[in-house]
Amino acid sequence: MHQLLKAVCLTHHKAPVSVREQFALSEQESKDLLIYLKDVFQISEGLVISTCNRTEIYYCAEENLSNQIIQALVAFKANTALEAHTHLFQILEYNQAVEHLYNVSLGLDAQILGDIQVSNQMKKAYQWSADLQMAGAFLHRLLHSIFFTHKRVSQETSFRDGAASTSYAAVELLNEISFSLQEPKILVLGVGEIGTDVCRNLKGKFKNVTICNRTTSKSTELAQECEFEVADFTNVWKQIEEADVIISSVATNFIHQENLQQINIYSHKYFIDLSVPRSVDANVENIAGCMVYDIDHLQAKTNETLKRRQAEIPAVKRIVEEAIADFENWAKEMEISPTIQKLKNALEQIRKEEISKYSKKLSEQEAELIDKITGNLVQKIMKMPILQLKAACKRGEAETLIDVLNDLFDLEKTKIEDTH
Repeated sequence: MHQLLKAVCLTHHKAPVSVREQFALSEQESKDLLIYLKDVFQISEGLVISTCNRTEIYYCAEENLSNQIIQALVAFKANTALEAHTHLFQILEYNQAVEHLYNVSLGLDAQILGDIQVSNQMKKAYQWSADLQMAGAFLHRLLHSIFFTHKRVSQETSFRDGAASTSYAAVELLNEISFSLQEPKILVLGVGEIGTDVCRNLKGKFKNVTICNRTTSKSTELAQECEFEVADFTNVWKQIEEADVIISSVATNFIHQENLQQINIYSHKYFIDLSVPRSVDANVENIAGCMVYDIDHLQAKTNETLKRRQAEIPAVKRIVEEAIADFENWAKEMEISPTIQKLKNALEQIRKEEISKYSKKLSEQEAELIDKITGNLVQKIMKMPILQLKAACKRGEAETLIDVLNDLFDLEKTKIEDTH
């Protein structure tokens, strides 16, 4: 069972944002892809994670279906041009896939080290899998182990101290930009998770901030919290015209050179694009006075917080190693669980058959006593094989002991049943 996990990963390590945005999946697309994998490949457990830094698909299957799944993703996106980028995907087998999932969730593999947003995105991805019955015992245990590891890292290290998320890096960049501006007019487009974090990081640092979102109720609530202004999305181009800095997390490519040439640009405009797919086209920089910073530019925006986090990496990795070792032990024990149940059923069957031979000669009180005594005997007989099987698991020798028990008790003929 524990050797079935595999993953296909497109990340910022190999793929630029221009490629990542083409493979990016919305919530609905992620759910649809899970259903597709279930229907087409008969995959019973799967997890789809799509963020600004990565699109990754984890799945459990005996056969390695990674190349087929990559091709399926290209077909799913209905863009044959993506075929040219499939070599940028990384294919991971069990041990690598498990470790990678821990590292991604904890922010060890994030473009901004320790980015907490990926943890929230992981929880959402897990919920989607659970809702679609695509998270069985394996993924349930793995994800809960990861979430528990989060708590340990927060409690035992300072890796989570400070703020170094993508949104915070954007504010750090804004601090640099604002040196050349007097009271810059800032426009925040989109108040999803990243946009909301941006606004909360701006609070107390900048006053002239306007929030613009397609759903006005969300922007109004956030604006009241942060004491910012609100603008209707129907007036977005007027707001862009008046703003000095535009921070966008709207995952739709709608700001182009052609659009901006229709409005008045009196001074420098800075576009900080936090979305994937990008909302600000790269050709905007062809307009005099316009500068564009995308998600890849933020890698350079580090501070003392990131330095402290880097110093905590060895401690975090030790915790991860311990968590993976515990999970490995559980996964290996899951392999011997059917054998333990078969042995228990075999002994229980012998016990009941022997009791039945004398049941008519026993009083009710005697029968209860015999049932209790023989039940305790079975438990004591089971104790040593179970301990030996678990020890053999840790040594990687469980298969040999399973074969011995199968031969001794003819367990292949024993059904796995709940005897209680």
